Amino acid sequence: LIVTKAGRTFTGKKLLMATGVKDIMLPIPGFMEVWGISAIHCPYCHGYEYKGQKTAIMANAEIAIHLAGMVKNLTPDVTLLTNGTAMGLTEEQKAKLARHSIRVIEQPVAEIHTTGGQMSAIKFVDGSVESFSAAYVRLPFEHHTDIHAQLGLKIAYAGFAKGLIQVDEMYKTSVVGVFAAGDCCSPMRSIANAVAAGSFAGAAINSELLAETFTWSLNFRVSFRS
Repeated sequence: LIVTKAGRTFTGKKLLMATGVKDIMLPIPGFMEVWGISAIHCPYCHGYEYKGQKTAIMANAEIAIHLAGMVKNLTPDVTLLTNGTAMGLTEEQKAKLARHSIRVIEQPVAEIHTTGGQMSAIKFVDGSVESFSAAYVRLPFEHHTDIHAQLGLKIAYAGFAKGLIQVDEMYKTSVVGVFAAGDCCSPMRSIANAVAAGSFAGAAINSELLAETFTWSLNFRVSFRS
């Protein structure tokens, strides 16, 4: 049984969570103006537009190292910004960054200089200013709803999927009859991936419903998704 805020009720045999997530903006002057234009989240989505340009990365240690390798393949001038936080980089990670000429600036960011959404420079709290054309930023996020918590769905607590709903290869959650698809359960955030996941999850749900109705096993499984 599902009850909406408007008081409407719905019942069903299965539930598909496709509620997405909401990014939490950084409290840095100028950030809102550049977000989605020159402060970007994904090299696959935006890498070509800023190929060869001076680029910053703002993310935590694990994801920052991952992004650094991807972005370095697109531009020779990459700088990792810790924004004044302890990133917990290992000596091996620091050595890897140094080998690939990826600088690390540990000063907190004070302001982003921008014109019409296009980043021109980043100012740090010590007064120094560094020019950048773009910055890849891994923002914190929150779910649009707490229904996953009400249902007791398992959440990933580590890795790239940290904070997202855990699903198996059929997009089943930890609760029988509940599925999830899209950004609420995948770190690969794009419209294409969300649509594909929703389509697959819908087929998996239909397969279960048919099996329950006709008491036969359709064996609808795949091995290409891990």
